Amino acid sequence: MPELPEVEVVRSGLDAAVTGRTVAGVTVLHPRPVRRHPGGPDDFAASLVGRTFAEPRRRGKYLWLPFTDGDALMAHLGMSGQFRLDDPGAPHPPQCRLEFRFTDGGRELRFADQRMFGGLWISRGGAELPAEVAHIARDLFDPELDLAAVVAAVRRRRSGIKRVLLNQTVVSGIGNIYADESLWRTRVHYDTPADRLSPARVRELLTAARDVMADALAVGGTSFDALYVNVNGSSGYFERS
Repeated sequence: MPELPEVEVVRSGLDAAVTGRTVAGVTVLHPRPVRRHPGGPDDFAASLVGRTFAEPRRRGKYLWLPFTDGDALMAHLGMSGQFRLDDPGAPHPPQCRLEFRFTDGGRELRFADQRMFGGLWISRGGAELPAEVAHIARDLFDPELDLAAVVAAVRRRRSGIKRVLLNQTVVSGIGNIYADESLWRTRVHYDTPADRLSPARVRELLTAARDVMADALAVGGTSFDALYVNVNGSSGYFERS
């Protein structure tokens, strides 16, 4: 599943593509990705018409697209969800599930999802921080992160350190790829109980996690197959290193 670098690459691409644009119409091509919307696909599409996107936001690996009216469009990419930008009338990408058209007549936003574990839904009042992700901890790139508090939270746990790194309520954004890379860089065994690591060692590990994710961001994230791409269809190249 996409981790922080991959989601941030998508968020940045969406920022340039949709911020300030108003929805003219939505076509739901398959109902499963909007299964969390209680009114069904037709109501989901109608509920978005006339809304204007604000700047997309992210916490860890959780993404949402705020509207200027205070609501937000939650976007769970699952294992294979993709946002793509295409010219109006261009062929849909494979496994395209939704299409967003805009009042300016410019490039359309399509949501494709081969495995359909992802989904989109409206979060009422969720523009600033949706209730669905309020329990998620800040990530290592968040300017308001209290690193000392995260170090202490890690050391309160007896589980193996990798399991703690994957706990999104302790620190968010880290998944299997970047946990493994961080542990390798610091030479910490994945099953070392977290409470046996010194504060300095935990801080070193978290710094390594931030550094490795920054390295991944610089090359567009990690793409092991065609299921993760940026909004322009480009793959990430971190796996080469």
